[in-house]
Amino acid sequence: MPDIPINYLAVLVCGVASMVLGSLWYGPLFGKQWIALSGMTPEQMEQGKKKGMAKLYALSFLGSLLMAYVLAHSLIFASSYFETSGISAGLMAGFWSWLGFVAPVTLGSVLWDGKPWRLWILNNGYQLLLLLIMGAILALWV
Repeated sequence: MPDIPINYLAVLVCGVASMVLGSLWYGPLFGKQWIALSGMTPEQMEQGKKKGMAKLYALSFLGSLLMAYVLAHSLIFASSYFETSGISAGLMAGFWSWLGFVAPVTLGSVLWDGKPWRLWILNNGYQLLLLLIMGAILALWV
């Protein structure tokens, strides 16, 4: 198996970027819409905060690190396949990862769970932007 060069500092920065983007996206930018579309009340949100948000944030951060680590591998393959490098390769790897894996899997929330399309668009907008940002970070820190 070939040695695949992964920049672990870039993976860590992607994890931090995920948390920053998430706090903005689901906070001041679209927080109220997300709460309403999710069918939750502000009181339920406050109760959730009291139950130990640190653990949830830690698990979310670990998930982001895993996503960035796998995307770093995809970026290597995308660079070779598309014969491109730099930010272009990072954006392609992020976009195709979202289109091929995130978007189809999350459709179930609309098709089977009865969640509104607007919630799917809001959540997938975050996931797409996150993967594009991660792809750019990873591509620039090769």
